[in-house]
Amino acid sequence: MAGKHVAIMAHYNHWQELKTEVAVAAIRRLRSTGAEIRAQGPLLAHINDAPDVWARLWNEQVKLGIIPYYMFVERDTGAHHYFEVPLARAWEIYRDAMQLVSGLGRTARGPSMSAGPGKVEVQGVTELNGEKVFVLRFIQGRNADWVQRPFFAHYDEKATWLDQLKPAFGEQQFPFEEEYERLCTAGTS
Repeated sequence: MAGKHVAIMAHYNHWQELKTEVAVAAIRRLRSTGAEIRAQGPLLAHINDAPDVWARLWNEQVKLGIIPYYMFVERDTGAHHYFEVPLARAWEIYRDAMQLVSGLGRTARGPSMSAGPGKVEVQGVTELNGEKVFVLRFIQGRNADWVQRPFFAHYDEKATWLDQLKPAFGEQQFPFEEEYERLCTAGTS
């Protein structure tokens, strides 16, 4: 691999997946080639919806030389109603898990969702001008200019996906919506 940087995206739902001899051996073999392993996984109700499970997962990954990369919100497809976790709870789980890991494990971004306009991260919940809001940002966007720009959604403790959120502060739409709609329309004409 001279002159090449190889990164592999692994997918783990639970720390128990890292405890088998076969898994540990496979990780060691991959890393011995010089490849970097990053890990992502979805937050799943009934499986890993507790901060201690995520903290242990990220700690185990770091011990094995894997870089924690993403905590995803369960996608809004298939059996998502059984597995989905409200965004407010997802953020609490992420925040509480981060408090239980060292700096090396705090490389995971999340909770994030790959929605139509782009990959959106829930950065927190706060109160601004007397309104409780979600603080959100694009990690990736259909328009690169959207990336890293915070935007705000009215707090909804039951919302599980971007399309269930409403803009904060009485706004009629999110800052990206009009352009996203144009992009979608342009793509179908």
